Amino acid sequence: MVGLRRPGIAARLGGIASAGAAAWLAVMMFPLCAYCFPWSIDMYRGPAVQPESVAPRVMPAGTLPVNTGMPRMNLEQMTLSMHNPFKPTPARLAHGKDLFSTDCAPCHGETGVGDGPVAHLLQHKPANLVSGVSKNLPDGYIYGYIRNGGVWMPSYGDAMSSDERWDVVMYIRNFQAAASSKAKAASSAR
Repeated sequence: MVGLRRPGIAARLGGIASAGAAAWLAVMMFPLCAYCFPWSIDMYRGPAVQPESVAPRVMPAGTLPVNTGMPRMNLEQMTLSMHNPFKPTPARLAHGKDLFSTDCAPCHGETGVGDGPVAHLLQHKPANLVSGVSKNLPDGYIYGYIRNGGVWMPSYGDAMSSDERWDVVMYIRNFQAAASSKAKAASSAR
């Protein structure tokens, strides 16, 4: 056992230092070696994607319920020239009620007096459709206001087809007539 000596502390520290230096050198060289991997430059060499280089997909029929055959009109033109082409049937009134409940009632309320659940969040109070100005305006005005929107109301032209807007107009006219007959009955009972 004479020939075997245990290494001293200095020798052990030198070994650790050389291992640390090798590790440090490997870490510092890694970024230089990283460029040799093929996936590090794929985004640079890849094909350039140009917007609109491929024609957009054709929309399926009925995706956006917009009547393309109708000319672009403003609210005044619609008020004067648009007339409801449909007769109020129970099916159309029921469909109008469903659409009104979905799209109009959050602001105008289920009864149309402007007391919907989100009305308090709006800057301007929604119109009273029962006793407000709209009861004296033609159907074309309400249709046009639904389609084009207005100062305080957004456009629902892309949310409803032309026939659906007329169904909503018929439903509004129906509950306006019901409110008017209630008011007449109440005034005659006095």
